[in-house]
Amino acid sequence: MSRLTSFFLISLFLNTWAGNELSSYASQSSASSQLQGATPEARGAWLARQVEDRDTGRDARIAMRMRLFDRQGRTRERALTVTSMRGGAGRPVPADRSLVRFTFPNDIRGTAFLVWEQPDADDERFLYLPSLGRVRRIAASESQESFVGSDFTYEDIGGREFENYTYRLIETPAMTTAWKAPDGSTHQVYQLESKTRDASARFPRVVSWVRQDNLVIVRAEIRNRRDEVQKTYEALRVEKVSGYWTVMAMRMTDALQRTRTDLTLEKVEYNVGLKADDFSRRELERGGSGLR
Repeated sequence: MSRLTSFFLISLFLNTWAGNELSSYASQSSASSQLQGATPEARGAWLARQVEDRDTGRDARIAMRMRLFDRQGRTRERALTVTSMRGGAGRPVPADRSLVRFTFPNDIRGTAFLVWEQPDADDERFLYLPSLGRVRRIAASESQESFVGSDFTYEDIGGREFENYTYRLIETPAMTTAWKAPDGSTHQVYQLESKTRDASARFPRVVSWVRQDNLVIVRAEIRNRRDEVQKTYEALRVEKVSGYWTVMAMRMTDALQRTRTDLTLEKVEYNVGLKADDFSRRELERGGSGLR
């Protein structure tokens, strides 16, 4: 199946970048023409597909810092690396691959999460826990569980299947909804609703703010089964790196748990020449010490 990588997030970890503006959706006028007419559902599906299909380069390697805040305001800090490779016809892998590896502190060092997108089947997700010395497959039923104690879920990290959601473009006057960035700048956005087809999902509905100029998802409200906004995602800093718009800092807040998780990108490299073997089960268990 086709995966909507980090649909309202960004990815989170995977494809937190938004693509090269020269090859993103042709032009805003083209987008505007596509978003006129048809139904809100058809327009939403079209926009969601543009987010998925944007150019994100051949591969990427990212170093990140994670800070977790509990309800008492206490913090824990973690360091991790993320590598990813775009898949598809004519590429080294049939579909996208990604590997997340924690490098600090020692009690979580070596813990790794591998995602293999499958073109015609459900994605495969594997978690390696060095303390146990084994790999555990993450079942689809666990996709909305917390990822290593953070406010992000396995689904946030590994992406979501495009076909498992329905989409709707939320109508606003003249499509001019604005998002104010933490630096004070204002950007026009589309509001895109996605609903899961899974009746048992913990978070069945998401409303995302998609910047019109570069398709960066800059905010998302994640609703629980009671239709409460339980979690909120916010892009804190967006910059261009090697010609690609990149979310350099982000935050996920859980209003009910009164916790939050901040992520800061410390080093980003695109088109570094990764190989299929860099996303193998063997590589998952190898360990590692960060960027090579």
